[in-house]
Amino acid sequence: MAESITQRQPLADWDKDKPDLDLSGAQWRSGSRGLGDVQIAFVEGFVAMRNGDRTEAASLIFTPAEWGAFVSGARAGEFDLT
Repeated sequence: MAESITQRQPLADWDKDKPDLDLSGAQWRSGSRGLGDVQIAFVEGFVAMRNGDRTEAASLIFTPAEWGAFVSGARAGEFDLT
Protein backbone atom coordinates (compact mmCIF):
# COMPACT_ATOMS: atom_id res chain seq x y z
CA MET A 1 0.00 0.00 0.00
CA ALA A 2 1.32 3.47 -0.82
CA GLU A 3 2.13 5.69 2.11
CA SER A 4 -0.04 8.74 2.64
CA ILE A 5 1.28 12.20 1.90
CA THR A 6 1.33 13.02 5.62
CA GLN A 7 3.87 10.23 6.24
CA ARG A 8 6.35 11.45 3.65
CA GLN A 9 9.22 13.82 4.27
CA PRO A 10 8.51 17.47 3.53
CA LEU A 11 9.75 18.40 0.06
CA ALA A 12 12.10 21.01 1.52
CA ASP A 13 14.00 18.23 3.33
CA TRP A 14 13.69 15.52 0.68
CA ASP A 15 17.15 15.96 -0.82
CA LYS A 16 19.06 17.58 2.05
CA ASP A 17 21.30 14.52 2.45
CA LYS A 18 21.97 14.13 -1.27
CA PRO A 19 25.30 15.22 -2.76
CA ASP A 20 25.56 18.13 -5.15
CA LEU A 21 26.57 16.06 -8.18
CA ASP A 22 28.30 17.44 -11.25
CA LEU A 23 25.93 16.31 -14.01
CA SER A 24 27.67 18.18 -16.84
CA GLY A 25 29.35 15.01 -18.13
CA ALA A 26 26.50 12.61 -17.35
CA GLN A 27 25.39 10.17 -20.03
CA TRP A 28 21.63 10.59 -20.05
CA ARG A 29 19.36 7.78 -21.21
CA SER A 30 15.74 8.01 -22.20
CA GLY A 31 13.39 5.52 -20.59
CA SER A 32 11.23 5.27 -23.70
CA ARG A 33 13.64 4.91 -26.62
CA GLY A 34 13.80 8.66 -27.11
CA LEU A 35 10.04 9.15 -27.31
CA GLY A 36 9.41 10.28 -23.74
CA ASP A 37 10.60 13.24 -21.79
CA VAL A 38 12.16 11.50 -18.76
CA GLN A 39 15.88 10.81 -18.79
CA ILE A 40 18.12 9.11 -16.23
CA ALA A 41 21.86 8.99 -15.63
CA PHE A 42 23.96 6.95 -13.22
CA VAL A 43 26.47 9.26 -11.52
CA GLU A 44 28.79 8.52 -8.60
CA GLY A 45 26.57 5.75 -7.21
CA PHE A 46 23.36 7.76 -7.48
CA VAL A 47 20.59 7.96 -10.08
CA ALA A 48 19.76 11.37 -11.53
CA MET A 49 16.45 11.97 -13.31
CA ARG A 50 15.49 14.97 -15.43
CA ASN A 51 12.89 16.23 -17.85
CA GLY A 52 14.35 15.63 -21.32
CA ASP A 53 12.28 18.49 -22.75
CA ARG A 54 13.75 20.92 -20.20
CA THR A 55 17.32 19.71 -19.71
CA GLU A 56 18.32 23.02 -18.10
CA ALA A 57 15.86 22.45 -15.23
CA ALA A 58 16.88 20.85 -11.93
CA SER A 59 17.40 17.09 -11.75
CA LEU A 60 16.14 14.79 -9.03
CA ILE A 61 18.77 12.67 -7.30
CA PHE A 62 17.93 9.21 -5.93
CA THR A 63 19.91 6.79 -3.80
CA PRO A 64 20.08 3.24 -5.14
CA ALA A 65 17.51 2.15 -2.51
CA GLU A 66 15.09 4.94 -3.50
CA TRP A 67 15.51 4.13 -7.18
CA GLY A 68 14.95 0.42 -6.51
CA ALA A 69 11.75 1.17 -4.61
CA PHE A 70 10.51 3.38 -7.46
CA VAL A 71 11.27 0.76 -10.15
CA SER A 72 9.67 -2.02 -8.08
CA GLY A 73 6.55 0.10 -7.57
CA ALA A 74 6.35 0.93 -11.27
CA ARG A 75 6.67 -2.72 -12.24
CA ALA A 76 3.91 -3.62 -9.78
CA GLY A 77 1.56 -1.02 -11.30
CA GLU A 78 1.65 1.29 -8.27
CA PHE A 79 1.72 4.37 -10.51
CA ASP A 80 -0.77 3.19 -13.14
CA LEU A 81 -3.31 5.99 -13.43
CA THR A 82 -5.56 4.27 -15.98
